[in-house]
Amino acid sequence: MFPTPIAKRSRSAQLSYQAFLPLALILWLLPLLAVALFSVKPGADFANGNYWGIPSSFDLFSNYGMVFFESNMPRYLMNSLLITIPTVIGAVALSSLAGFALGIYKFRGNLLIFFMFIAGNFVPFQILMVPVRDLTISMGLYDSVMGLVLFHVAFQTGFCTLFMRNFIRALPYPLIEAARVEGVAEWRIFWYVVLPLMKPALAALAVLVFTFIWNDYFWAVVLTQGPNAQPVTAGITEFNSQFRAAYHLMSAGSIVAALPPVAMFFLMQKHFIAGLTLGAVK
Repeated sequence: MFPTPIAKRSRSAQLSYQAFLPLALILWLLPLLAVALFSVKPGADFANGNYWGIPSSFDLFSNYGMVFFESNMPRYLMNSLLITIPTVIGAVALSSLAGFALGIYKFRGNLLIFFMFIAGNFVPFQILMVPVRDLTISMGLYDSVMGLVLFHVAFQTGFCTLFMRNFIRALPYPLIEAARVEGVAEWRIFWYVVLPLMKPALAALAVLVFTFIWNDYFWAVVLTQGPNAQPVTAGITEFNSQFRAAYHLMSAGSIVAALPPVAMFFLMQKHFIAGLTLGAVK
């Protein structure tokens, strides 16, 4: 039913695997390598058609200096932090409470409410563009950090609740029963019994939501305009002018924008992997 591990395959299969794996890795990394190459090229190379050749000059410090000190990139990075961090905290906190209620308590309509959380994940977000934009305008939240935070928290809570509810249901229920027998209040059971056991899931979910929100481009364009509230994904387009696109600066800005989620993953890698694999092996 499952494919045979490569260590148990024939020697020819192992050699083929070892030969094609570096090629597949290079093919997968090729776009990122191209962006890294473009980020150190001078603008004249693009005007002269030198897209893939050796840079005529190594403008690493010049390009990245312009990105940081001669553009609104620091402001866009700050906006991304102001949007992403509250969203992660809000979505994870709400989903932990909702997951606890749906995973521990048995009441009429439990499954229906759970299905409603799941159903939101199957709605194509493109069809929500016009009503969500009109809603933010009517509430005075258009082109504001708060508007993006509230929308992302609402939109991410469904997936997060699905994740948390299934994780909590896998926890040993006798621990909760023992706490109830001792007369522990329900909020204390959540805070002192369930929450400490959820640390791997919290870390994994925080990394996922951080990556989703930081890399969002669609809603950043729909709900914001200009450097007052736009995150870095939309702010990179600032390097496009009416008659010319500064591809070298866009590439440098893209590399800068990709660093925070990469750093987040490596900082939380141990907890992230534990949260995804916990319960996979009994």
